Amino acid sequence: MLVYAAKRFAGLAATLLVATALVFLVLEVIPGDPAQVMLGINAQEDTLAALRSQMGLDRPAWLRYLDWITGFASGDLGTSYTYSVPVADLVAARITVSLPLALLALALSTLIAIPVGVYAASKRGHWQDSGIMALTQVGIAIPNFWFAMLLVFVFAVTLRLVPSGGFPGWEAGIWPALKALMLPAVALALPQAAILARVMRSSLIDALHEDYVRTARAKGLTRTAVLWRHAVRNALIPVLTILGLQFSFLIAGTIIIENVFYLPGLGRLIFQAITQRDLIVVKSVVVLLVASVILVTFLVDLAYALVDPRLRRH
Repeated sequence: MLVYAAKRFAGLAATLLVATALVFLVLEVIPGDPAQVMLGINAQEDTLAALRSQMGLDRPAWLRYLDWITGFASGDLGTSYTYSVPVADLVAARITVSLPLALLALALSTLIAIPVGVYAASKRGHWQDSGIMALTQVGIAIPNFWFAMLLVFVFAVTLRLVPSGGFPGWEAGIWPALKALMLPAVALALPQAAILARVMRSSLIDALHEDYVRTARAKGLTRTAVLWRHAVRNALIPVLTILGLQFSFLIAGTIIIENVFYLPGLGRLIFQAITQRDLIVVKSVVVLLVASVILVTFLVDLAYALVDPRLRRH
């Protein structure tokens, strides 16, 4: 198991290194001068040159990459061009919004999808199954930002049950903070729940045709007992993979939702940094999101290897 984990870790670490190089190259070739953005179009050339030198923009790109990646490895994400504070401090302040939002959306998605998927599989071929599949198809097709605006119009503007945007901070209390995150979490969760419900249904239908299910039925167990004690447990294995991928997507996919609800999270930080040409913030936050995806993938691989020892041979 340790050898398998070491091999997977080495492969994913190499993937992260390649991702950092790609992110750096893409951002380096984007037109625009951060110094020009900060000082304005009327800034004098000598002032611009001084600021470029201060920001290290006059150095070769490969040296800037090495400085950035070595600092990143040691926890130094650099200093924001716009805010003149360490990027790590900006990330630490914003992740207290984005991470709870992603976890809340993942919990809602799971609580909705698994029972719905189990129910649809148990009613396969009936109108209930067809209706659920139609609803999940609609859930997959609807963009989450449009759904977010619809939620704001119904529950915030019309019914006035929750705030339409903003975040009071955790110091205001857990309940006010959760109320502010509820609509964004629902907007993120429902499209993911639609995907997860379809996966759960398909996986459970396959499990119900396995030999161990027929053996359990032959021993006299009821259909419900077989469904929940045997089939659902085995059907959850591919669902766990989707859950891992969804968590990564929810962390990285909050950019639009956080801007719709004016939440001060990582998504809004990236959006503001892009508009302000704050490249060091964009690079560092994007790579952190990539690293979170890779970490979740690594943990899912380990969980799979623990469940199925055959995978450790590969």
